Amino acid sequence: ATNLKNCMLLLTQLIDLQIPTVLTLNMMDLAARSGQSIDVQTLSAALDLPVVMINARTGQGVVELKKLLTTSIKPSSKTIYKVGEEIEPLVKDIQQKFNLGTRYQAYQFLQQTDNLSFLTSADKTYITSQAKAANFFQHKYQGAETVMRYSFIQDLLNKVTLKSSDPEWKKFSYRIDKVLTHKVWGYLIFFSVLFLIFQSIFAWAQIPMDFIDSTFARLSNVLDNFFPDGPFFDLITQGIVPGIGGIVIFIPQIAILFACIAILEESGYMARVVFLMDKIMRKFGLNGKSVVPLISGMACAIPAIMATRTIENWKDRLITIFVTPFMSCSARLPVFTILVALIIPDVKLFGFFNYQGLVLMGLYLLGFFAALISAFILKLIIKTKERSYLIMEMPTYRKPKWSNVGYTIIEKTKSFVFEAGKVILAISVVLWVLASYGPGDAMSKAEEAIKFEAGQTELSAEEFEARVASYKLEHSYAGIVGKALEPVIEPLGYDWKIGIALVTSFAAREVFVSTIATIYSLGGTEDEQTIKGRLRSEINPVTGGPRYTPAVGLSLLVFYTFAMQCMSTLAVVKRETKGWKWPLIQLAYMTALAYVSAFVIYQSLS
Repeated sequence: ATNLKNCMLLLTQLIDLQIPTVLTLNMMDLAARSGQSIDVQTLSAALDLPVVMINARTGQGVVELKKLLTTSIKPSSKTIYKVGEEIEPLVKDIQQKFNLGTRYQAYQFLQQTDNLSFLTSADKTYITSQAKAANFFQHKYQGAETVMRYSFIQDLLNKVTLKSSDPEWKKFSYRIDKVLTHKVWGYLIFFSVLFLIFQSIFAWAQIPMDFIDSTFARLSNVLDNFFPDGPFFDLITQGIVPGIGGIVIFIPQIAILFACIAILEESGYMARVVFLMDKIMRKFGLNGKSVVPLISGMACAIPAIMATRTIENWKDRLITIFVTPFMSCSARLPVFTILVALIIPDVKLFGFFNYQGLVLMGLYLLGFFAALISAFILKLIIKTKERSYLIMEMPTYRKPKWSNVGYTIIEKTKSFVFEAGKVILAISVVLWVLASYGPGDAMSKAEEAIKFEAGQTELSAEEFEARVASYKLEHSYAGIVGKALEPVIEPLGYDWKIGIALVTSFAAREVFVSTIATIYSLGGTEDEQTIKGRLRSEINPVTGGPRYTPAVGLSLLVFYTFAMQCMSTLAVVKRETKGWKWPLIQLAYMTALAYVSAFVIYQSLS
């Protein structure tokens, strides 16, 4: 209701298509606050269709709308747009040829010929030839139609709306926008907001995360003591429980992230961010409409890539699809937080700013800058003359509706847990089988092999048991696969155990943590260790020091920042680009960038 002129274009087209329609005016409270009143009865009579006023945030008028939708609604008898006399015979011919109900539907067949997938090639050829013979040019008539419709809408609104001068709150909103969208202050404020979000992820989530981590460690220990020895119970205590614990531990951080995003969206600030980032992205060859998919990529790349369908220019859309996976999604957050917590001390700068939060923010920005630079390179390779632009309506600033924020948190967290949970459960079972069994008799002779290696050296019972478990894991099917990968990833500072996690996490990035948890639960004897405790206690047999040094941890963080997100993302890119050419180029580019960057980081710091 606050922006009827821009919202009624589609309505006038629906009327001409004779589709039964109800005009629902939302945000009537904001319209009233802005000094605008609407004569609903006159509007309804002028359009010959029912008009309902609602407030979707409070639910006012929604019941009446539902009741109306259950009744029989007739199409409007009005005709808004009449085709010109010069193309009247052409439109009439198309209407008769395809047995269409309205002239405007026939007109749309002429306008949208290439986009109508249900038309056969013969039908399209016929329409194109007839249009050419009648000198029908799509852009010419589409422009004339749009001008005519907006002229009709403006004349109608002049009759049904009464607007007073802008109220004081709206003038204040304009003043806020001047600051939040300023070419300097706007970016400083945005990065400050990001900084606070990532600080809160570590500061507020630490206590519940530690509680969940220790709870699953105790649960695994209790089940191990309660159940008798056997493959099935080993699968539960050493495979499923550590695997599920490796994802549940991150619920607090995921909830905080989506809570912050929901508040920014509900308040209207996120729209200002989109407008602000558009200015930067254009310089790097990204389309104005690329902003929304890239920001959406912070939640998940799959719907973000699908959102690029709004970009009309194919080359601009392709560039956006190509760089969207660089944006760190929620599945990368578990990997980032567990590794950051391992290698970055929990120390505050100036007594307030957490170093871990600063590093986490840096990783997100690193992915964003990688997307910009990659887009700039692609712009030089993929030449395009056409440019499309971002057109958006700035929503009014408003207080977040906490029920909507809560709903978003619950739905996003539930989706994260259950979608990841299915993958993790399957991978945990497969991984446990591969890590518990091996070819030949190496597994059954593990104790003899360790006694032979020890020679005259006395080993405590605990040390002997740990060496046997490690020997079995190394000679299992999973160990053999990991050992085969080790020469490739060793220059990055990774061992074969990390190699297994790199492979399994291609199914879903958060699987990295559950894979590591499962592998270390099989390769050690401390049943009540937390996930972070297991990672901290892992020893590098070559150096005798910790496996996860700052060099290894930063190498892994950079690798996961640049590497392709998951196989589902690759599948969506294949579907959207209609072939395997671009997904494979994208996979090769991102993998090479991740490998080289991780190599440079490790070799420089080790």
